Amino acid sequence: MALIDIESADGIRTVTLNRPEKRNALNPAMLGELHDAFRQAPTTDERVVVVRAEGPVFCAGLDLRERAWTLSEPGDSPIEAVLHSVELYPLPTVAVVQGDAIAGGNELALHCDFVVASTAARFGMSLAQIGLAPTWFLAKKLLEVAGPVASREILLLGDPLPAERMQAMGIISRVAPPAELQAAADLIIQRLAANAPLSLKAMKALLVREMAFRDGIAHEDVDRLVEEARGSGDAQEGIAARLDRRNPDFRGN
Repeated sequence: MALIDIESADGIRTVTLNRPEKRNALNPAMLGELHDAFRQAPTTDERVVVVRAEGPVFCAGLDLRERAWTLSEPGDSPIEAVLHSVELYPLPTVAVVQGDAIAGGNELALHCDFVVASTAARFGMSLAQIGLAPTWFLAKKLLEVAGPVASREILLLGDPLPAERMQAMGIISRVAPPAELQAAADLIIQRLAANAPLSLKAMKALLVREMAFRDGIAHEDVDRLVEEARGSGDAQEGIAARLDRRNPDFRGN
């Protein structure tokens, strides 16, 4: 069974996370399929891409059970290339978030152009609670979308925020009761599909390029701090505690 389902009809490509039994947590195989989905060039009749998920959870982030062995290895986060392909996709993208979007799931939603969420959904970056830190690329997107005040709350506290709060802070586009979620999303999806495709592609490229100014800021020292956190004993302890459903015992090393 595919971990990512792709359907295309009436100008709309739908990309569905399909690992509900694992809360759609992203393992290497799933990341590979998702990356492939957004490296596929749109067909001439496609106008918009929808990202959705099966089950009650949108995405719980990276699968910690499969990721723990990579913690001490230097290099980019394995999700970065996937999110970069989502951000650079030439068509508008709409995330339809029916349940929790945590860590990498939060980033996946926020890398889409529009986020329509159920009132049952929560968004969060719990990395500080398990001894990790986001890479420059991931933090840059959060700052771009959420702004400095909300980014501090999301990153430094690490507690998930309800969809209504995310909308009030201007981070996501729409919120609807669970039974009305698809209808609310369809209003945006159909509006996008009806607009001029060349205009949409041009404006999407403009928006992405004009927000890329932070890419040139020197950040090697920040990368070292992120790698230090990733390879720390606290990270090993934090992940073990999360998997064991207990409070971590952080030592600062």
